[in-house]
Formats: sequence, structure tokens, C-alpha cells
Amino acid sequence: MKLKQIILLSVTSIVVGTSSITISKAHSLQFNQNQTIIAQSQPLTDQGPRLMMSGQFVAGEKPTTGTARIVNEGGLRFLELRDDFSTSNQGPDLHVLLDDQSKPPHSYQNLEGTINLGKLKSFNGKQRYLISDMIDIRKVKSVVIWCQTANATFGYAPLIEIP
Repeated sequence: MKLKQIILLSVTSIVVGTSSITISKAHSLQFNQNQTIIAQSQPLTDQGPRLMMSGQFVAGEKPTTGTARIVNEGGLRFLELRDDFSTSNQGPDLHVLLDDQSKPPHSYQNLEGTINLGKLKSFNGKQRYLISDMIDIRKVKSVVIWCQTANATFGYAPLIEIP
């Protein structure tokens, strides 16, 4: 007797306010000779973001507060600045850096040991930046808000690895 098996995947997203939860299930359908279906459902692993690193911003040249965290979601890594993030709006050219030092310099002689994730999207609030899979995340020790024009560290968040 030969059995055929089909695996169907379903994903359900639930949105509550500004948060969303994704629930995935695998449905295993087996057919016997009489075309009878035997169905079994098994939850897949959680597809939501997995927290990898986290830290609180401290002021550098300007008041900077809030939470930075690095998450892995669906195999992609992101730097997230949380809702509580805030920095000075006096920087004309603010960038988000990943640094290999826990306490970065007030100004950089060179940017060796840093990864520039791009321009800061907003002076405050939630925002997200993709981290290339080419970056060795184990070497990242802090997130830096840096003014390129003034070569000034506005603030930084030392990161702690989350087991």
C-alpha cells in the first residue's frame, strides 16, 4: 500500500494596536488507497522576531535616550530603535552606526570598526534598519547616533547579548 503525503503551510497574522503576532501551522495530509485523507496539524517554530542584543542609549554630545535592540526575524537581522528613542534634532546629517566598542569616541579619527547602517530616519520614535548577513554580529558592541557633518557622537547604546 502506497501513501501520498502533502504538506500545506498556513500563516495567520493577528494585529493588535501597532503590534502583530504571526502564528504558523503545518498541516500534514496523507492519502491512502481509497483517497481518504488523514490530517494532522503541528505548530511550526515561532516566526516572530527573536531578540539577540539590547541596550539603553546614553547621551554623548547631545541628549539621546531610549532602547536599541537587534532582532532576528525570518532569517533577517534588524536594528530596531524602539518607541522610546529620542535624540537632538540639531544634527544636519545623523547616521546610525554599529561599533565594535562598548563606549565609542566622541568623534572618530576614522570609521574603522564601524558599520554605517545609513541616515537616521527620524529624531524620535520607532524605526528599523536591515543588518547585512555579511556582518559578524558578535563583534558589535554598541549602536551609535553619529553626526557626519560635525563628526560628533550624539549618543550610543552599549549592547548586551541576549542568550
